[in-house]
Amino acid sequence: MLDWLLDSDPSVRWQVLRDLTDAPAEKVRAERARVAAEGWGARLLALQGGDGQWDGGTFFPVPYDGSEAGQPWTATTYSLLLLRDLGLDPGSEEARRAVAKVRENSRWEEGGQPFFDGEVEPCINGKAVALGAYFGENVDGIVQRLLGEQLADGGWNCEAERGSVRSSFATTINVLEGLLEHERATGGTPESIAARKRGEEYLLERALLRRKSTGELVDPDWLQFSYPTRWFYDALRGLDYFRDVGGVPDSRLAEAVGLLRSKRQPDGSWLLENTHPGRIHFAMEDGDGRPSRWNTLRALRVLGWYDIFTPPAASGGA
Repeated sequence: MLDWLLDSDPSVRWQVLRDLTDAPAEKVRAERARVAAEGWGARLLALQGGDGQWDGGTFFPVPYDGSEAGQPWTATTYSLLLLRDLGLDPGSEEARRAVAKVRENSRWEEGGQPFFDGEVEPCINGKAVALGAYFGENVDGIVQRLLGEQLADGGWNCEAERGSVRSSFATTINVLEGLLEHERATGGTPESIAARKRGEEYLLERALLRRKSTGELVDPDWLQFSYPTRWFYDALRGLDYFRDVGGVPDSRLAEAVGLLRSKRQPDGSWLLENTHPGRIHFAMEDGDGRPSRWNTLRALRVLGWYDIFTPPAASGGA
């Protein structure tokens, strides 16, 4: 399985080396450095326009009239998110140059705000925080806004401005990923750390999958593992977040981990599932129903973390 994972793009290889092997740090760094110069990372960087944006816009491409099937994923926000997922070194010359162009030129469609000032929806602002923190930009103002928008149940919801008082898994995971990245970059504040932990409790109280009120599965799509995840939530995304937080796994992750184990294929891989439709720059995998290096990497690193503390026999896993 490792050989198959390593027979891939530098963006996959360096994360496999880091997360699934005992490769020395210098080898991991050298492989990561290739992301900017080869493969998907270099290809994506080359698509940035002279105006500093991808496909002419910040959240949506220009032109875009809403008639396409699915949401287009080619504008600046999702292009930067993909570069972050690929692991583009934020200190590299290529990253600094690309992000400087975004900082100087990209404005949110909602109100014309500069990219790293954020806009009004917490789902989008969670992404902006993650990107700003990762690439070394000051996003403290967006973090403060998000702290003021946390709902009573501990999560966040883009529909709150339209009256919703219940949180959304999708909005919450986007905000949590942003807060964690910001905390890692800056140390966070007591308030932001407490908000992150309350948001995590929102997911854990629901076992990453279920309604707190009835115990019913919220959405069958969450049992399908997509990549890239875009703004959507699924169980693997939730698990990979908690793996990223680290520490001893909460016992309430057990059901989601059991689901993850159950979806491993006889050859040891996990499949790509439920790809979110919409315009893309280029495909990175062979399509739904086929073995996915990205999902296999993510699944194996989740299990590697979880099983250190909760061996499969003890947790009832296979």
